[in-house]
Amino acid sequence: MRAAFLGTPSAAVPSLAALMDVTDVVMVVTRPDSAKGRSGRPTPPPVKVAATEWGLQVVQPESRGELDSLLQDAGIDVGVVVAYGRILSPAALASAPAGFVNVHFSLLPRWRGAAPVERAILEGDESTGVTLMHLDEGLDTGPVIAGVETPIAPDETGGSLTGRLAYLGGMLIDDAMSELLAGRLHTAPQLRAGVTIANRLDRSEGRIDASWTVAYAERAIRAFSPRPGAWFSIEGTRCRVHRASFSDEGVTPGAIAPFNGVAVLGLEGGSLALESVQPAGKAVMTGTAWLNGRRGAGGHIDPTSE
Repeated sequence: MRAAFLGTPSAAVPSLAALMDVTDVVMVVTRPDSAKGRSGRPTPPPVKVAATEWGLQVVQPESRGELDSLLQDAGIDVGVVVAYGRILSPAALASAPAGFVNVHFSLLPRWRGAAPVERAILEGDESTGVTLMHLDEGLDTGPVIAGVETPIAPDETGGSLTGRLAYLGGMLIDDAMSELLAGRLHTAPQLRAGVTIANRLDRSEGRIDASWTVAYAERAIRAFSPRPGAWFSIEGTRCRVHRASFSDEGVTPGAIAPFNGVAVLGLEGGSLALESVQPAGKAVMTGTAWLNGRRGAGGHIDPTSE
C-alpha cells in the first residue's frame, strides 16, 4: 500500500514512524523551511528532519496548486495527515483511492480546529484524546475511524500534553491503519451534539488581565506553554510567565506584591505565585530573581487598554 504523509511539527513525527511500519511511505509532504531566531536562517520543520534521516522523499510545496499536482502524480493509495497546516482541496482529497486519514488531537466533535490541545486545557477539560478520522471537505468533520481518551493532569502544559497525544496518535496508526486498509474497520459519523471550535491561538490571548479569575489565569499559563506564551506588561515592559502556582496570599487584582521573596500576582478570586518569568530581552529567571532586579518592589500590571 503506497502512502503519502503530510505533517509539519514534531508532534507529527511519531505518526510518520508508525505509518512506515504498516505502509510504503513514498512521499512526505511538509511546509517550507521558515526563518527562526535572530539570525533569520531558514530552519527545516521537524517532519522534514526526521523523514530525511529515514531516507524518505520529502517535498515542500509552496502553494495549494503545487500540492495538488504532487499528490495527483504520486500514485498513492492512501494519505495520512497530522498537523500539516494547510486544508486539503477537493482535488487533493481525490488523489488517494482509499482517502486521507487525519490524526486529530482531541475527541471529536469537541475541539475541531487548529488549537485543540491548548483549548482543552484553557477551558478546564478533565480529559481529551486522539481521534483517527477520514478527511472530508469540512473542518475536522469527517467520519471517525478510532479514538483513544486520556486524562488531563492538573499540571499539564500545552507542550507536555501535545507530546503525550503525539505518542498516542502513533499508537492509533499502528493499531488501526492495517485493519482499516484491509476493510475490517468501519467508520462512524461524528455526533452532532457537543461540537466546539478550537480557533487558532493569537499572542494577544496570552496577555494576563486584572479581570481574569485566578483559575483561568493558572490554566492559561499552562495552556499557552510553550506557545504562544502567557504574559503581562508592567511599566511598559513585557514579562512572560512560564510557570505559576496558586497562592494563599491576599493581593489586590492586578497588583504584584512580594511575600517572603516570592512575587505574587493578585487576580479575581485569588492570587498566583510567579515561579518562573522572563522579562523581554532577558533570560528565564525565578520570580524571586525578577523581584530582586526590581529591588524587591512589586507593582501593578498595565491595563490591556494601553
